[in-house]
Amino acid sequence: MTNPADKDPIYGDAASSDAIELVVVPRTADIGGFAVRRALPTAKRRMVGPFVFMDQMGPDEIPFGEGLDVRPHPHIGLATVTYLFDGEIIHRDSTGVEATIRPGDVNWMTAGRGIAHSERSSAAFRTRSNHRTVAGLQTWVALPRTHEEVAPSFHHHDGAALPEIAGDGATVRLILGSAYGETSPVSTFTDTIYADVVLAAGGRFPVDADHEERALYIFEGEVEIAGDVFEAGRLLVLRPGDPHTVTARKPTRLMLVGGAPMDGPRHIWWNFVASSKERIEEAKADWKAGRFGKVFGDENEFMPLPD
Repeated sequence: MTNPADKDPIYGDAASSDAIELVVVPRTADIGGFAVRRALPTAKRRMVGPFVFMDQMGPDEIPFGEGLDVRPHPHIGLATVTYLFDGEIIHRDSTGVEATIRPGDVNWMTAGRGIAHSERSSAAFRTRSNHRTVAGLQTWVALPRTHEEVAPSFHHHDGAALPEIAGDGATVRLILGSAYGETSPVSTFTDTIYADVVLAAGGRFPVDADHEERALYIFEGEVEIAGDVFEAGRLLVLRPGDPHTVTARKPTRLMLVGGAPMDGPRHIWWNFVASSKERIEEAKADWKAGRFGKVFGDENEFMPLPD
């Protein structure tokens, strides 16, 4: 996914609870004819663990004959993580990969020293008689300085391969990292936690303190934490060091994200993430000069460098 030149998301009033450090209210933007809500980065919080970017995609009903059309665009210094609740997206990239992601699957794309990719809807999806809905999240994970220039690569993981933990009215699917005695098969470069949590009304979800930085993104529903209530469309950055318990006041879906703090700040410009401004300037010049390579199966279009 591409990062348009828009303003940071806004942040909400500080929660009265000692459990919550910051409440972020995402800002809505349009990407390739598709509505997204951006929770990270913000003016007050640039990263949570290695997560430097978070977009909620939809849920959006796509008009008949139309679809998601994110033209080929570049990335450096990060890994994109795409996870769907509904719909499908065809990924193509400059390493020669084409893959279709469906609900519950994980697409992990390591940009490293440079990759270009596109994200589009299939012809079959565009002409379905009904249920042309797409919903999910795309996050960017910043790479540590030791791996910012690794070779680009792509890995698709079927949803059936992800560990699932259930109990106390909660079902947890572990997308990245280790938690609750399980480990995701998706390889990461730093300590990372990313989980899809579905709660029945009254369900309880423990958030332990194993990871230094943690946040909860409420995709739908409503939760209570330490006596305070939070609605959907909020990123709740948790205070470090203490375990917390999340209780659902109605059927709820939320995402747990976080991990170890990064090894220094990151600069973000458009789709580029780097530990130095000079590296971003190099990436700008490379994209403008056509040095990123063509996207397999999508060679005729590209997204120009923003002015």
